[in-house]
Amino acid sequence: MPTFVQILDFIGTFAFAISGIRLASAKRFDWFGAYVVGFVTAIGGGTIRDLLLDVTPGWMTDPIYLICTGLALLWVICFGKHLIHLHNTFFIFDSIGLALFTVVGVGKSIALGYPYWVAIIMGSITGAAGGVIRDVFINEIPLIFRKEIYAMACVVGGIVYWVCDFLAMQPYLCQISAGLAVFITRILAVKYRICLPILSGEGNAEG
Repeated sequence: MPTFVQILDFIGTFAFAISGIRLASAKRFDWFGAYVVGFVTAIGGGTIRDLLLDVTPGWMTDPIYLICTGLALLWVICFGKHLIHLHNTFFIFDSIGLALFTVVGVGKSIALGYPYWVAIIMGSITGAAGGVIRDVFINEIPLIFRKEIYAMACVVGGIVYWVCDFLAMQPYLCQISAGLAVFITRILAVKYRICLPILSGEGNAEG
């Protein structure tokens, strides 16, 4: 039976793959191109995390990530017309993937014996890096570089995970709390247009 973290990883893979494939379909990619975008969206952050943690990336030892991406592609093919016209669909799936992958990244780093400050960084990379690769592939400015709170939501989730663990809460409660923190932070930031200050250079100041 898969562990709770593995289940989160699979759901996050499916959600992120859908977010990538949905955007690829809006850009009129073919099926193979859409699959590639969905796949790199789903495994990009985890791959960078695992390389930094000196472990073999999960998709190289378990075909479930390829299968999840294939199922996501079928989902978009079957329901693509509805997904493309629903503007909130990408945001919801992307936020779910962001939350779940952040939890997986933090949890895996802690399990390998790294301190929490490293775990929070690894959780942020796991959650946000796949989206950066996706946006580069579809020729968009990555969300992480815009005003929207994106990677900072991962940091919030990582801090919540650490606080819950400090309070000696059960691991699954730490994971659920951290995931909800990421998701809610992202939702509130977009709903109320909360963003980080823009760094103004001399050119902007003169304008």
